[in-house]
Parts: sequence; C-alpha cells; structure tokens
Amino acid sequence: MATLGNPQNTIAILKKYNFNFQKKFGQNFLIDTRVLEKIVHTAGITKHDFVLEIGPGIGTMTQYLCECARAVTAVEIDKNLIPILADTLSAYENVEIMHDDILKVDINSLIREKNQGKPVKVVANLPYYITTPIIMGLFESHVLIDSITIMVQKEVAERMQAGPGSKDYGALSLAVQYYARPEITANVPPNCFMPRPNVGSAVIRLTRHKETPVQISDEKLMFALIRASFNQRRKTLVNGLNNAAGIPYTKQQTAEALEKMGLPSNVRGETLTLQQFAQLSELLLNNS
Repeated sequence: MATLGNPQNTIAILKKYNFNFQKKFGQNFLIDTRVLEKIVHTAGITKHDFVLEIGPGIGTMTQYLCECARAVTAVEIDKNLIPILADTLSAYENVEIMHDDILKVDINSLIREKNQGKPVKVVANLPYYITTPIIMGLFESHVLIDSITIMVQKEVAERMQAGPGSKDYGALSLAVQYYARPEITANVPPNCFMPRPNVGSAVIRLTRHKETPVQISDEKLMFALIRASFNQRRKTLVNGLNNAAGIPYTKQQTAEALEKMGLPSNVRGETLTLQQFAQLSELLLNNS
C-alpha cells in the first residue's frame, strides 16, 4: 500500500486518475508524514475509537486513521474522489466511504449505528470557507462528540483560542469556547500541501466540555447578543444591540442590565467574557 503522505505517491495517484483540483471544494492535500502523525497523535485515536473523517480527499489522512482506529467513516463531497478513495483505501476493511455533504448527514443516526451511541472523534482537513459552518453545525446539533481535531487556516485557529480584548476575539471564539476547550497543537506551513495554499495552517483540537462552562436559559438569545455586539466592533455594546435586527431590547434595558453587572454603559462587546455574556442574556430575559 503506497503511503500518500509521500508526495511522489500523491502525484502518482493524481496522474493515474487524471484528477483536477476543484477550486469550489477548496482542495489542498497534505503531503507531510510528520504532520499526519501529529494530527493522529493530537486526536488521541485508539483501537477502541470510531472516527468520523470529514473531507478525506484522496485518503491521505484516512490511511493513518485506519491504522489506529477501530473503524472510520469518511464523508467526501466530491464524486470524482470516490473511485480514488476506493483504490487508496482498498487494503483496509475498517473504513466506509460516504459520498455526501457533511452538513446534510444525520450524524446522530450514524453514531447510533456505528458506535452504539457513544461519543465519536471527528478529524478533518477542512476547506477554509466552510470551517465555521461545519464546526458550529456539529456543536449546535448536539451530536455526541468527544473531540474535533482539525486542520484550519492559522488565523481561524487563533480566533477560536482568543480571549477578551484581543483583536482575534470574536463570536467564533465565544461559540467554540462555550462548547469545547480549544488547543492549537501544531503550525503547518503552506509547503506541506499540494497545491500550496496562500496562507499558513494550524492543527487545533476542540475537546468537548462535559458540561458547558455557563448555564443559560436561552442559548439562541446569548448567541444573538454575541453576534450583534461583534458585528459592529467599534460601537458600544448598547448601540450595537440597539442597531441589530432581532434584538428586542431597548438601549435603556441594556444599560440597566450592564449597570447591575457593574459595567459602564459605554463598554464594548469585545471586552466581555463568556460568563458576562451569559449573565447579560439572563438579566435581559428576566427583566423584559
């Protein structure tokens, strides 16, 4: 079995199938064995694990996952890659290839069927334009996940890990940190991919919280407040919420809630912690 982490083997398989990279799918294939080993190590894959891989490409990472996991289901959206995957993964009996869009897959029923309803480990080398919808889709649908280990654009990984007051801190930071503990484990330069992307990448592991760090009555409201306060970063939180469609509170109600929290009425959203956003949403909900 030709290991695809070796660039020559990747080139050979692409030539064999006359494969053309699709811009619309943001395809960049990993060609560095050390990075592949690092991802599998970061994900903590063992022989007990069922792994869901999103976007296997030509099966580079899948080969490594099959070596370490009990079973792997790889979901690939590009139909041109399905025959290639059947070839590159032919030596493994513990893998299933699904031609589908991960955003349309019923992951909970997949987990019930393949993993007796126990939490799954997700591994992915995601196209950058779809990173956030996929991660948030997995978290918001309350799929049974142990961890998500992903390769993403370096600045996106930094945003997921950022804390209050920094320029990278935003709605994505808060959403990820509400559901999981983010940890960047490796930076990956462009020359580790084929074709080379224009940006650096990073491997980040999101370990799902057993219990969310804040308890709130209305998750949707809290995230609506978070999005509204970061949509207009330069505005005060009071003005940001007042200008946002779908936020039903007056400037006075928001200012009163902030006063109860011991915060000035001219505070900006980017300085608030997750706990403070949770507190704000509870105060507004109870006083409306």
